[in-house]
Amino acid sequence: MEKRRLGKTDIYVSPLALGTLTIGHHQLNLPVADGGEIIKYALKNGVNFIDTAQSYKTYPYLKEGIDSAFKDGSIKEYPVISTKSRATSHEQMKDAVNEALSELGITTIDIFLLHEVREDPDWQNRSGAWECLQEYKARGIIRAIGVSTHHIDVVERMAETPACDVVFPLINYAGLGIRKGPEIGSAEEMAMMIARCADAGKGVYAMKAFGGGNLTKHYIRALDYVDTLKGIDSVMIGMGTVKEVDTAVAYFEGRLSKEFQADVSKKRIRIVGCEGCGTCINVCPNKVIYQKENGEAEIDHDRCLTCGYCAPACPVRAIVMW
Repeated sequence: MEKRRLGKTDIYVSPLALGTLTIGHHQLNLPVADGGEIIKYALKNGVNFIDTAQSYKTYPYLKEGIDSAFKDGSIKEYPVISTKSRATSHEQMKDAVNEALSELGITTIDIFLLHEVREDPDWQNRSGAWECLQEYKARGIIRAIGVSTHHIDVVERMAETPACDVVFPLINYAGLGIRKGPEIGSAEEMAMMIARCADAGKGVYAMKAFGGGNLTKHYIRALDYVDTLKGIDSVMIGMGTVKEVDTAVAYFEGRLSKEFQADVSKKRIRIVGCEGCGTCINVCPNKVIYQKENGEAEIDHDRCLTCGYCAPACPVRAIVMW
């Protein structure tokens, strides 16, 4: 698989990247050995870029998969790792960086991001964590720093932030999960800001091309849209099976039939990371979403028709399908 330069960094990544949220406790909750096998399989098939996060708790999967790949000769070079943290203070981010280095068994990490940055005052509130990342980069412990975000205004800010090397935005053709301040944003607006970041020399790798699984049925259309956008260096896809890796690799190597249809018959709509706003409950036409005692939303799967109306309404992209 070809390698693309990530913005103006000296980091080169495969156009397909592996997101590890899927294999961890938030979703499939695979045994470490099984998740490690999927990572090794992806590496063996040309994927050299892996995303994780402090909150995903998937560092053991990465270590298992990477160590195994080296041991059996599947790879000869260490893959590019991107991780992130929701830390706000300098001390919290210092702990997050050291945790990643320790659990992965490495002394430097390629990319470290502020995780899920939102509109102000979130950016200002995390200034301590951002300063910490800049210090670690200056010391050579981190190679590139940036943010992950669902917000158009944050991507626009990063285009104008000299210290930012890379941006990890949410983008898909349907605009699912894209925000602009407190409002819903559009794919067109996000694409414009991604292009602006590229013009400013930022590396950009995309998340949620399938809208949290809600667009998987339109597999080719979803990837064609994101991969051809100006400024996109790599597309991060959450993959939890060898078959999903094979399909994605075939697409990025130009071997996947344009007639391909993903099998979504066994997938269900789920709610992960709910903040209890109740929006999905109000928009569900079938009245199958309810509020639990802790305030989070839940779906009655016996009655859910998987119409998908709830997913674009969620302001924090908590509604996914797997």
